[in-house]
Amino acid sequence: MKVAKIFNCQRCGFCCQGETTVSLDEDDQRRMVHCLGLSVEEVRDRYWRVTGTCVQMKTVNGHCIFYNEGCLVHSGRPWRCGQWPLHPSILQDVMNFHTIAESCPGINTTLGYEEFCTILREVMADEKKVCC
Repeated sequence: MKVAKIFNCQRCGFCCQGETTVSLDEDDQRRMVHCLGLSVEEVRDRYWRVTGTCVQMKTVNGHCIFYNEGCLVHSGRPWRCGQWPLHPSILQDVMNFHTIAESCPGINTTLGYEEFCTILREVMADEKKVCC
């Protein structure tokens, strides 16, 4: 698998920290509701912060509400969580690569930036073939 050459999640939870979380699109919301086995209303009340049309996961003590020594909704996590840290911004600037790699121990920094980007482009192209 190409992803394993550039990234191996260490489940450190650093990406789950912060006072904000990702926004949830409708597919994210459906997956999360299904994963939790609760009604939409229960999930909204317990786990989501809804501001107008923006739906995000709540935070607790500076981290995502679903983080507890690992993601409690990993199979139903938002697509942005599944994408991270292999973010397209890495391809735009070597400093983005270094910044993300400093905060994520799962990034394989032994490859070098150019080789990492080559593999990341292949991974992203493969994902487009699968999803589109």
